[in-house]
Amino acid sequence: MSSIISFLFFISAVAAFTHPGALHTTEDFARINTHVANGDKPWNTTWGLLTASSYAQSSYQPKPQKTVYRGYNGVDAENYQHLFEDAAAAYQLAVRWKISNDTVYAEASINILSSWAATLTAISGTSDKFLASGLYGYQMANAAELMRDYSKWDNSNKTATATMLTNVFASMNTLFLENHNGQNDYHYYANWDQCNLASLMAIGIFTDNQTMYDYAVRYMLTGPSNGALPVFAIANYTEDGSGKLLTQGQEAGRDQGHATLDIMLLGVIAQQAYNQGNDLFSTYGNEILNAAEYVSKYNVGYDVPYTAYDSYQGNQTVISNNSRGDIRPGFELLSAHYGQLNGLNSSWTDTYRDFINTKSTDGVEGGGGNYGSTSGGFDGLGFG
Repeated sequence: MSSIISFLFFISAVAAFTHPGALHTTEDFARINTHVANGDKPWNTTWGLLTASSYAQSSYQPKPQKTVYRGYNGVDAENYQHLFEDAAAAYQLAVRWKISNDTVYAEASINILSSWAATLTAISGTSDKFLASGLYGYQMANAAELMRDYSKWDNSNKTATATMLTNVFASMNTLFLENHNGQNDYHYYANWDQCNLASLMAIGIFTDNQTMYDYAVRYMLTGPSNGALPVFAIANYTEDGSGKLLTQGQEAGRDQGHATLDIMLLGVIAQQAYNQGNDLFSTYGNEILNAAEYVSKYNVGYDVPYTAYDSYQGNQTVISNNSRGDIRPGFELLSAHYGQLNGLNSSWTDTYRDFINTKSTDGVEGGGGNYGSTSGGFDGLGFG
């Protein structure tokens, strides 16, 4: 494993990567642009929601920090809100440029990325710093990947962004995945692994680092800890009537806010890999779909079976109803891939997606800024 770590920080040119190729591809934007130009719903409705966002305006000004703190360590005040807001803005502005072709939004996006690249040197705080490295790492890398082919992004600033993502975010992603902050592999809940895997994968794509990307894919398939697919699945159940599998995920007995976060992050990881030719969606008998169906069914009000889980906090004997019906973007992606693209039975995921959208602005999936002002409202990039 030490050889992986030693190679991890070397950015090598690998021609095999598709660009853009994290959450979105060129073909995606060609399809989106056609729908928006034709005024088709729901695409044009979502476009209207994006363009109305305060984080998608060309006047947006970033607030880069030298050190980002998440989790109060008794000394340094938390300031990570600046990072999650700026990451959301960099992404939304990049998408707005891709669809409108108006370079004013491209300039605003690269201004955010370059400002952070010139300023940020570390992420600190409590163990929550590893949540920051994962969640905001994958988001910043996705914004950078969309801006990668913008001809007016100065090469020195682009390189500085790649260096920041590698030295600050990816180094922490790997550190967490390797030693889990000094705890055993099962101490931290699944979302900690998953956000750091999403980040490592996205940064690997943006920086053309095959070793980094491959490590994340292998970890998802064979990793030893709670976020990896073989460990994440606690139990499988056959649903009466449909015969479909429902997979209980690792955080079902904790609360539904984190249970839905797991599914959103698995969708991010799988989509990023899919756009590079690795199909994590279908692995382990469509485990991600099965887990999404389980979480979705419970969160729209139906009972699901449950197997007691022995967590590091103690034995969780019943499924948690804490935050049941939580509203979180990210299920549009899963519904589209499994139900629309592959024709699989994603009925509960579709229902939960519709449930989310009925409670969202304009009846479509929003993003950062549409789900509250706290960090949970910015965990997913949204605008499915």
